[in-house]
Amino acid sequence: MIEWLIRHFVKGYQYQNDPTVRTAYGKFAGIVGIICNVLLCTTKGIIGLLVGSISIVADALNNLSDAASNIISLLGFKLASKPADPEHPYGHGRYEYLSGLAVSVIIVVIGVELIQSSIDKILNPTPTEFNLTVAIILIMSILVKLWMTVFNRTIGKRISSTTLEATAVDSRNDVISTTVVLLCAIVSYLTGIDLDGWVGVAVGVFIVYSGIQLMRETISPLLGKAAEPEVVAHIQKKIMSYPGVLGTHDLMVHDYGPGRQFASAHVEMAAEADPMESHDLIDNIEQDFKNDEGLIVTLHYDPIVTDDPEVKNLRNQINEMVKTIDPKLSIHDLRTVPGPTHTNVIFDCVKPADFALSDDELKARISALVTEKYPQAICKITVDQSYMAIY
Repeated sequence: MIEWLIRHFVKGYQYQNDPTVRTAYGKFAGIVGIICNVLLCTTKGIIGLLVGSISIVADALNNLSDAASNIISLLGFKLASKPADPEHPYGHGRYEYLSGLAVSVIIVVIGVELIQSSIDKILNPTPTEFNLTVAIILIMSILVKLWMTVFNRTIGKRISSTTLEATAVDSRNDVISTTVVLLCAIVSYLTGIDLDGWVGVAVGVFIVYSGIQLMRETISPLLGKAAEPEVVAHIQKKIMSYPGVLGTHDLMVHDYGPGRQFASAHVEMAAEADPMESHDLIDNIEQDFKNDEGLIVTLHYDPIVTDDPEVKNLRNQINEMVKTIDPKLSIHDLRTVPGPTHTNVIFDCVKPADFALSDDELKARISALVTEKYPQAICKITVDQSYMAIY
């Protein structure tokens, strides 16, 4: 059913990586969520008032707050789709992260309120209301919310949306809490033992925990989360696939919202090659990224000496040396300046963001290793920080 709805209501659904189609997916999910929650709220509210059930009316109000979450999601997708302007040249994609954060906060608030009401019920116990009407309403709510969980998770994963995944978790929490209410009501009806308050506290703690986890996930890209390893590997592999490219380093990926990533990197090419041809190849690589994936990539040309076996051997030797300090270290842009009494060996060393040694300590360690094997070498080292997650 979900796929049928997508095919009929999301134009161009096959191209989910296209920003316009992605926005259409998000808006569609928001509208479906609003409709489902409003229908649940209306149905439960009317039946609750007719049969005089306070618990059903309270559950109806809970669905109204869920509809508010869907409105926030819908608003987030709409704002995120706004085109770039002079004040925001990279677009407004991070609005989607903000809407996901808002939904996460709502989940935490709902969990806290459930804990408070459950503690109140433990301190002031009241009989749990249960009859056939209550059971039917609760089962109906569980089934609808279960479908909404699958619906939001399916679309959320398809378009990589933290907002919709947060909405899916919200629906899942409703399934869990409503199922617990139903089971506790049945146990109380059959045995007279009231577990509603105690179990409610446990469910509330779980909801708060899941909300906090979602908050962390949505805050992380706002703070500058490192690009996913698959994204990094793909960019590096594609750059290296072009003939004439010898290596790549200093890759940076900037995330300005889902589907709005920018990247920059240095590309190593033979210094002996025609620089005009090398620059032309780099222009082609940048254009291919834009045409094939919509990714804006800026590449810097780094000429590498390849016809000097001594320099090549020295580069390999020093690269192996730094890895004895830490396998995550690497070097690039090595060149030499020979003199009558010594040789300056100039290169950059890339270290992880959480590396234990300071820049000066690292330089001293590397210099000691190099001069031990090459006494006439004087190292001129520039330490760079990696902006990728190094494993």
